[in-house]
Amino acid sequence: MELEKQIQADMVAAMKAHETVRLAALRGIKAAILLAKTSEGGNGEVSDADIVKIIQKLVKQRKESAGIYTQQNRPELAENELAEASAMEVYLPKQLGEAEVEAELKAIIAEVGASKPSDMGKVMGVATKRLAGQADGRLISTIVKRLLS
Repeated sequence: MELEKQIQADMVAAMKAHETVRLAALRGIKAAILLAKTSEGGNGEVSDADIVKIIQKLVKQRKESAGIYTQQNRPELAENELAEASAMEVYLPKQLGEAEVEAELKAIIAEVGASKPSDMGKVMGVATKRLAGQADGRLISTIVKRLLS
């Protein structure tokens, strides 16, 4: 709940400062949180961990949209999407670098006892839980494939 309050306070500050891009990003987060609270099966409460997952999803969407806009030669739209993504990333935990992820994955591989590519499922199960919010799943998967082959 602390993260939601922080987002609300930052939204007010962005309104007062006339920061349109940041305000749009925060409104997107707020809308997604409200949707999660009122969705079927929701209990009206959203934890900070759930909010982080929501923000990660929104950032990923923005970056994918920016990639599409870049391919279609629409740099002004791609720029806006990337600006919103960077405004949202402020609320995410620090992302690990590729070297840090690889070191952590080597430890997980040793811990699980994986040695061949068919052990990837065991490694990924542990890795996605341990590195949740700190590294992209695609990056984890790529490094695990490389380490096990």
